[in-house]
Amino acid sequence: MIDVVDTRIKAFGTSPKTDFVSPSEQLITLTIGQLQDLVTQAVEKTIQPLQDRISSLEDKTAALEEENAALIATQETQADNQFIQLQLIHDLRGAAKKEVQPGNKTKDRAKRINNYMLSRSDHKASFEALRGFLEVNAVLLNLAIAALMKDAPGQYAIVKDRSDKRKRFLAVIPKIS
Repeated sequence: MIDVVDTRIKAFGTSPKTDFVSPSEQLITLTIGQLQDLVTQAVEKTIQPLQDRISSLEDKTAALEEENAALIATQETQADNQFIQLQLIHDLRGAAKKEVQPGNKTKDRAKRINNYMLSRSDHKASFEALRGFLEVNAVLLNLAIAALMKDAPGQYAIVKDRSDKRKRFLAVIPKIS
């Protein structure tokens, strides 16, 4: 057995053998079909990750396009809603600026207050007395007084009682000539 090991060791000497050829210099024989198959497999193996990446990017692009379309639709809806809100605000401001014209009953009450005030010697009356005279509630009295003061600006004044700040009086302002 020692002889076999010695012969094998001597076969692997440091000097190169005459019949030895390096693997990079070896000649092989392939048919054109085999070569085409090898090249095709190599190309497919090389481009497969790129194709997967392209497919992934196409999916992401499609998802982003859908999301973008949804955002555009939402933005258009918001723009429409804001336009409607602006129209409503404009209409409300216009309605607030319109002067409320007193009705016939309110004008009639204002005339009755005017006649009543001119018939009094002191030319003043408490709101409580005016409510009793007209037989109306405080809201209708206030509307009638507002109409009276609008029709005759500077002729009437609302005065508070000095002792009881809750009591108010309507007074005729004397004309200075």
